[in-house]
Amino acid sequence: MTRPLRIQYPGAFYHVTSRGNEKRDIFLDGIDRTKFLFYLKRANERYKAVIHVYCLMNNHYHLLIETPEGNLSSIIHHINTSYTTYFNKKRKRIGHLFQGRFKSILVDKDSYALELSRYIHLNPIRAGFVGKPEDFEWTSLRDYIGETRRLPWLYTDFILDFFNKGNSESKQKYKEFVYEGNKIEMENPLGQVEASTVLGKKEFVDLIKRKYINKKEINRDLPQINKLKIRYSIDQIIDLTEKLSEVNSKEKRRIALFLCHQYSGKSLKNIGNSFGKISPAAVTQNSARLRKRMNEDISLRNLIERLTRIIM
Repeated sequence: MTRPLRIQYPGAFYHVTSRGNEKRDIFLDGIDRTKFLFYLKRANERYKAVIHVYCLMNNHYHLLIETPEGNLSSIIHHINTSYTTYFNKKRKRIGHLFQGRFKSILVDKDSYALELSRYIHLNPIRAGFVGKPEDFEWTSLRDYIGETRRLPWLYTDFILDFFNKGNSESKQKYKEFVYEGNKIEMENPLGQVEASTVLGKKEFVDLIKRKYINKKEINRDLPQINKLKIRYSIDQIIDLTEKLSEVNSKEKRRIALFLCHQYSGKSLKNIGNSFGKISPAAVTQNSARLRKRMNEDISLRNLIERLTRIIM
């Protein structure tokens, strides 16, 4: 199984899900769910996890969680491992309870936290568990709209502050917001996630790419990296090769075509059109010929490697 990409830093905000192994139930009764909430509380105390939203379905859970200390993996490892130990001991079983590694999406909280909170709180409705969102006991919704707080460690202020009202009025506005989502054909906000990793406006996604994706020390074998990293465009690669002084114009063109094929992320047709409408076959042939020459010409190989380091 490919390891997921974890972007962790102090103050990061995530949507986290974890499912039962083979899609089996991880919560069999209210006692199980109460115990899981205890481990959320412990994560808040031990790891400073800020729990904004939760929903405990039958075979999976959802969390909106903030990590002031940039330690998401430690937090979820503590929660899942502790709960698995409890569940297995109670039912005299052994083995994995959760299916593989947990899934986390880094979220631009200012743009998506409110919408995600509604989406999570409506999960029991979409599953047909209840008729009204607040009728399902095992979400954080009652803390958001109820007169009293049930869980002191649950942090509701950030979401409620979107309504810029007093406490009681914000709760009423939030309830109306959730109910409105139940009435309409609500679009899944997670459908806008990039590379199964980041959810946010373009400015947020670009910032994450610059700070955390385009670093030399990151594991570039992860498939999410290829989808997220900032790529040089075809025009940028051509401009880069045009600045070369050690080769002639024809060689610059061959090198630029090779680099575009390898690193632009564009189709063969798009690349060919950018070089005077040459065929896709000609693009691949150029790369094959240049790669063969690189094996024989050390200076050419060093030049291509230097340009590759700039592009990557």
